[in-house]
Amino acid sequence: MSTSTVIFLFLLLCLIVIALGRCRRMASVRTRRHRRYWESAQRILVRLPELSSDGACLNYLRKINPYVFEELLLLALEKQGLDVIRNHSYSGDGGVDGQVFIDGKRWLIQAKRYRRSISPQHVREFGELLAREGCCGFFIHTGRTGHMSRSVCSASPRLFIISGQRLLDLLSGGLTGCETRQTVCRKR
Repeated sequence: MSTSTVIFLFLLLCLIVIALGRCRRMASVRTRRHRRYWESAQRILVRLPELSSDGACLNYLRKINPYVFEELLLLALEKQGLDVIRNHSYSGDGGVDGQVFIDGKRWLIQAKRYRRSISPQHVREFGELLAREGCCGFFIHTGRTGHMSRSVCSASPRLFIISGQRLLDLLSGGLTGCETRQTVCRKR
């Protein structure tokens, strides 16, 4: 083997080692970020009952990081004894922020931390995703549900919107076990 070939192979090996190190570091950054969001969600679940009113709770939820809001919902569902699947990343998730299994059936979750009214287009797109996936889902948000969004929801038998008092009940553990299945999963 010539000296130039050995040098080339050595440099190639160095590049591979550097690339692998960066990939591992990126994964570890992602893991730390996920852990931070999860820890924040844990703290918020403890803090919510201490707030003075339901309005104060909703205002507080409207101000938190959207990814922490996703974790908060998944954590609340887990605390109710449901099996939850988290995504590997928070963005680029195709409209699915998590999955929960209720009575052995898969439900998709889309979490939106709105300050104002929710977009009927977002509700429609989630309903279309549910139809493609052949399952039901929860569109869970902190905003207001306008007339158009309610109409879109009514037209999609697989789509369930959770907001306001039902959201607070979900987060407080007020809907547990059988109640989750019967109350949250029933169309209003």
